Formats: sequence, structure tokens, C-alpha cells
Amino acid sequence: MSVTVIIPTPLRKLTNEQETVDADGAKVAEVIEQLQTQFPGLKERLCDDNGVLRRFVNVFLNGEDIRFLDGPETPVKDGDELSIIPAIAGGCCC
Repeated sequence: MSVTVIIPTPLRKLTNEQETVDADGAKVAEVIEQLQTQFPGLKERLCDDNGVLRRFVNVFLNGEDIRFLDGPETPVKDGDELSIIPAIAGGCCC
């Protein structure tokens, strides 16, 4: 299953500045593992030592937050789009 993964700007140094990459897997967790194989160091930016997604990393599958689906166990299918979006912290801007 080939999934298109949208890489945020801060992580593009790990993907040779590629904005999107293709990865294989049947679940989000497998896609992340495959990304780690292609781009060493990427998984540690996304997951903690236990393999759990970091709090400040949001992952969307076809526009839906995987936290409201099955998390890393969310199934993916050929042609899906996975977006990695770092959380933005801040307060009131006014």
C-alpha cells in the first residue's frame, strides 16, 4: 500500500528537502516504521522511546486526526494521504 506522506518544513532536512514522500504499510505505525527505514531519525522526531506519538505531533489521514480514529493502528490504503503536522504553541496574539 503506497501512501503519500506530507512532511512539515522542520522535518524536511531529514527527507532531503522533499515536501512529500511515498511510504508503504497497512497501518499508520507501519508507514512510520517504513519512513524510519528511508529517512533515519524521522521516527524519533515523531514518537517517544515507547513508539507512542509525541503530544506535539499531529498526524492526519485524509484530513482526519488519527487520534480520533485508531491512532497508530489506523489502517491505510493505497493512495491515502498522511499529513504530519507539528503542534503550534502560543497564546493570544492580540
